[in-house]
Amino acid sequence: MVDFDVQLLAVLRELAERGSVTAVAEATHRTPSAVSQQLQTLQRQVGVPLVERVGRGVRLTAHGEVLAGLSTGVATAIARVDAAWQEHLGGATGRVDLAIFPSAAELLLPGVLTRMRAHPGIELTLVDVDVSEGEFAPLAADHDIAVGHRSDGVRPADQGAVETVPLLREPLDVAVPPGHRLAGRERVGIDEVVGETWIGVPEGYPIDRVLQAMAAASDAPPSVAFRTIHLPVIENLVAAGHGVALVPRYTSGTRASGRFHLAELADVRAGRRIEALVRPDRAVRPVVRTVLEALVAEALDVTT
Repeated sequence: MVDFDVQLLAVLRELAERGSVTAVAEATHRTPSAVSQQLQTLQRQVGVPLVERVGRGVRLTAHGEVLAGLSTGVATAIARVDAAWQEHLGGATGRVDLAIFPSAAELLLPGVLTRMRAHPGIELTLVDVDVSEGEFAPLAADHDIAVGHRSDGVRPADQGAVETVPLLREPLDVAVPPGHRLAGRERVGIDEVVGETWIGVPEGYPIDRVLQAMAAASDAPPSVAFRTIHLPVIENLVAAGHGVALVPRYTSGTRASGRFHLAELADVRAGRRIEALVRPDRAVRPVVRTVLEALVAEALDVTT
């Protein structure tokens, strides 16, 4: 029977999620040499190779991948014990680090912060992060909760590394300037707008994936004049007549009146799914659960 060292298992798990010894060292405030030594110690304890050299770096062996996966269960079990003990001592107190992209923050944060007033023992810290949809799940390694979004049809993040808590599906509408030939329409077809000049987001972001799907359906590549991650900038450019754009209905709808017109896409299911991503061992913490519950409740209010 192997007497596993929980701290060493945690280092292996970090390597599985972060991909390099250097990244693990930076995240855990160790030196790369110390991380390598800890991995070697764990290898000696289990008696099989867990990592192997690849160029200048290392990767997990098949044994390493299995043990790294099992270490998630160990960390979660320990977190459950700690959570039960903290509840015994008096409930949810502590700090929760929330990473959230700007348009989701605009939509959800005011209400979430209002709900959190009922939990004065929880300190909520906020970080603005906006990345391509495939880069949200890794944020859960550095933040208690990462709120991300993905396109319709894209699979959720790996359930082994993170838990996905659905918040809401937000439809995407076409924003057109005042006086545009489609400004009076409630619904428009792809063929009516795909040839327009577009104000877009960076490639790899959910909204851009929808635009590319529209282009593929019509066999007409979109003409994107500008790309930005800032939704208010996109709206301002549309309002000034510099193009049309795909924008999230609930978020942009609060600013549309008199500035730009929103029309539903008739030929495609266009939307983005906003969700909270959290490591399983953090998800069981009472303070994290409380914030997740506030996010879910606020998302429900937004959509009803």
